Amino acid sequence: MAHIPRLYVPNPLASASEFELAEGQARYLIKVMRLSDGATVRAFNGKDGEWNCTLRSQGKRGFLAPATQTRPQENGSNLHLLFAPIKKARNDFIIEKATELGVAVISPVITDYTQNKRLRVDRMELLAIEAAEQTERLDLPKIYDEMSLTAALEAWPTDVPLFYCDEAGDTKPMINALEQYTNLSAGILIGPEGGFSPNERELLRSLDFVTPVTLGPRILRAETAVVSALTLWQSQVGDWQKQPYLPKN
Repeated sequence: MAHIPRLYVPNPLASASEFELAEGQARYLIKVMRLSDGATVRAFNGKDGEWNCTLRSQGKRGFLAPATQTRPQENGSNLHLLFAPIKKARNDFIIEKATELGVAVISPVITDYTQNKRLRVDRMELLAIEAAEQTERLDLPKIYDEMSLTAALEAWPTDVPLFYCDEAGDTKPMINALEQYTNLSAGILIGPEGGFSPNERELLRSLDFVTPVTLGPRILRAETAVVSALTLWQSQVGDWQKQPYLPKN
């Protein structure tokens, strides 16, 4: 069966509403994929579900005309990932995997031991778009600018639990903490290389909405901890009970 390209677009998706593609998307479909007029392209925008669209080219320009909706929009999770930025390539990995694993909001937080304190939100958004396109996700995570850990905690809604992954290992394993948990709104906090400072650990453990948890007996790299914690969440509380979407080509 032929592969049908899938794109994120910012445009409204509805029948009889042709729109022009961004230059890079048009080049990809026309020059790289070598699609001709009338070819089918799947598109989603995070609001109107997924649509089969008809491609029309005009020189280097490309246009999509939504034809039929293939999937209605679904409500995603309310899971919020807070992570301390690390090295560039490993940050990219975190954004990609968090998107694949269904995170709704991604917030970089600056801690006492954070070394990389400058991130480009536009770059992170592009990585999230690519991951969503490849994994049949119908929406994109919201990505915020970096903020201090203190500011993030002050802004956190106190009725939403925040699971803080503590490398000290003197707390309940995360898988056990999630056994009786059914609320789909929550946050997961992952620290930097070197972990949290003593002052940060004291602050976190003083907050009623924070639940310290451990990810096992080994000290994990930050990006490994992100994937591990999100995997535990999805397997215990999230949407891993659902069947995968298989597009009809």
